[in-house]
Amino acid sequence: MPELPDVSVYVEAIRARVAGHELVRTIVKSPFLLRSTAPPIAATAGRKVVEVRRVGKQIAIGVEGDFWIVLHLMIAGRLHWKPSQPKLGSRNILVAFEFDKGWLWLTEAGTQRRAALRVVEGEAGLESLTAGGIEPLDASVDQFAAALRSSNHTLKRSLTDPHIFSGIGNAYSDEILHRAQLSPIAMTQKLTDDEVSRLYEATRAILVEWIDRLRAESDGEFPEKVTAFRPEMAVHGRYGKPCPRCGAKVQRIRYASNETNYCARCQTGGRLLADRALSRLLHEDWPRTLDELEALKKR
Repeated sequence: MPELPDVSVYVEAIRARVAGHELVRTIVKSPFLLRSTAPPIAATAGRKVVEVRRVGKQIAIGVEGDFWIVLHLMIAGRLHWKPSQPKLGSRNILVAFEFDKGWLWLTEAGTQRRAALRVVEGEAGLESLTAGGIEPLDASVDQFAAALRSSNHTLKRSLTDPHIFSGIGNAYSDEILHRAQLSPIAMTQKLTDDEVSRLYEATRAILVEWIDRLRAESDGEFPEKVTAFRPEMAVHGRYGKPCPRCGAKVQRIRYASNETNYCARCQTGGRLLADRALSRLLHEDWPRTLDELEALKKR
């Protein structure tokens, strides 16, 4: 799922192309995409774009009349831009926006339709689409600490909870925790002030670094290679590969369709975190440390 850095770069690219330009019409091709009826999508036609902003992991395009078109890409949604009209017969195109200088459209891979399009009115309408989490790049260390300790959850859960922090998901939470050298299952209310400070600095550093990296990668072009798995990442999506800090193999915890990646040596004092599926299968044979894991592999 595109997260804060990816969505921020999307917003910049869209703003550069449509701000001050007229939205001629919107062609909704999937009946599952449009999740609101009032105001109607037709109310935005023929109006100039006055603002484009990020709302959590969503992209909000504001037009005259204080109407907002809000897109949530979910896992497989991706945006595209061209000066000319795309082939609207493609089954993957869910919606296309015609502007007076080009076309913006949304595709979604696979058969599950999770992406969402909503039209709301005014700041109150936008606020109704937020989960209430704080913006990690706008918060002070005290605000960050208060949000983090507002409930007692694992660090992984808290970082990815939109009611606590806005815009952080599975990929960048792995990177943040690796940078901070903290376990994904550490409990938030048991962290020391020093650990909270490390997490705060790591969060800001990772998000800013990846915004800058993705911005440089697009180099003024519309971002087309939005993915949660990048070879430059330290641990996310790198199970079995060497940790760039210590060289130990990156480990994982799998649950449902998600996976948490971490370095046992850097983040958990060498302790392996139980994978739900494998630990249940192996029971007492489940290795507790990296050394035990290597010994198990040699049997």
